[in-house]
Amino acid sequence: MSGSLLGDATAPLAVRMRPRSLDDVVGQSALLVAGSPLRQLAESSSGGASVILWGPPGTGKTSLAYAVAASSDRRFVEMSAITAGVKDVREAMAAAQDARDLYGTSTLLFLDEIHRFTKAQQDALLPGVENGWVTLIAATTENPSFSVISPLLSRSLLLRLELLSDDELSSVVRSALEAAHGLAGNFTLPDDALSVLVRFSSGDARRALTALDAAAAVAVSRAGETTPPLEILADDISNAVDRALLRYDRDGDEHYDVISAFIKSIRGSDVDAALHYLARMIEAGEDPRFIARRLIISAAEDIGLAQPQALSLAVAAAEAVALIGMPEGRIPLAEATVFLATSPKSNAAYVGINEALRDVRDGKSGVVPTHLRDASYSGAKGLGHGVGYSYPHNDPLGIVAQEYLPETLRGTTYYRPTAHGQEREIAERLDRLRSILRGE
Repeated sequence: MSGSLLGDATAPLAVRMRPRSLDDVVGQSALLVAGSPLRQLAESSSGGASVILWGPPGTGKTSLAYAVAASSDRRFVEMSAITAGVKDVREAMAAAQDARDLYGTSTLLFLDEIHRFTKAQQDALLPGVENGWVTLIAATTENPSFSVISPLLSRSLLLRLELLSDDELSSVVRSALEAAHGLAGNFTLPDDALSVLVRFSSGDARRALTALDAAAAVAVSRAGETTPPLEILADDISNAVDRALLRYDRDGDEHYDVISAFIKSIRGSDVDAALHYLARMIEAGEDPRFIARRLIISAAEDIGLAQPQALSLAVAAAEAVALIGMPEGRIPLAEATVFLATSPKSNAAYVGINEALRDVRDGKSGVVPTHLRDASYSGAKGLGHGVGYSYPHNDPLGIVAQEYLPETLRGTTYYRPTAHGQEREIAERLDRLRSILRGE
């Protein structure tokens, strides 16, 4: 019974529901307007610009390529970076050249996961793309600026795909429930179960269909010999998918986007947002040492001397994570995150060292004042080293009027404390210190 209810058991639901034409594609409306590059490729039997489809998994990259191929009279060749080597690529280019020169047939080459191709493999594609032997449709989940060679990137149009909205995911799921090549009306999905499925899928149509397929099997097992349509319950979805299908690629853009949002939330003093992004990284299996290192950097760069304890706490959290590991390590990471996010902020030390480095790199170093030079070796005093140096501890105030910067930088100010947190006290003390040092 279950086989007939679930449809063709030899093909996953996501494969069975793949769009037959561009008009069947759900989402990515900005890429499918009349006259768009994808429409032109689908409506032409030759020519057209090569395209690179960049977007998260499940947003329709493969579906778009298949839909273009189905709508075109071109010869269609599909290759994957996982299975194809340089030899395979060269053979495909040669076959495409023969198809064009001998039969007048244009080749549409779909290359999945181009970011996994080595430079040599991508170089092997260039003659075919440059000479028009193939029109390339490449798919990648990673930023092509970092994963695709410049010559290939410059000869292709970059099309960015977005995650599907909740409404678009709902439309995909409803179509799968009703389509003859889907679940063929054998199941119903109440609104609460649909909401759970959409939330679990995180904008990924393929994951939504995979989860629906699995949940339908759970429903059949739960109901036993029952006349369709069977109701798929929210619990069936939860049993099929034991945790939210969190989108997070530790080697891709999401890795950098989430850690960026995490640090910016701390800098912006939004403790709730900071904890949210921390939870996303933890749940996705991010290396806790990476998170701890970023907390240390944030403590030094963004909190600074407005709350000097922030750096110590961040370092302590990193040491704690190294000692106890995960999952308990989430607790010191959370403590450090909360402390940093709720601390007063100052980047004065960060700005100061950057300005000093810029001066040094610009050649504004000057010579070390003679009275500050090393006078500990024989003959140093004969060179004037240390002559005229005033020892601060001999002064009742512990500080004397004395020039420490090179002559070319006299009067330069690098550190400008804020009025935030403990740095307010530092600013008051620093005003007095600088007045004495400069003899004001």
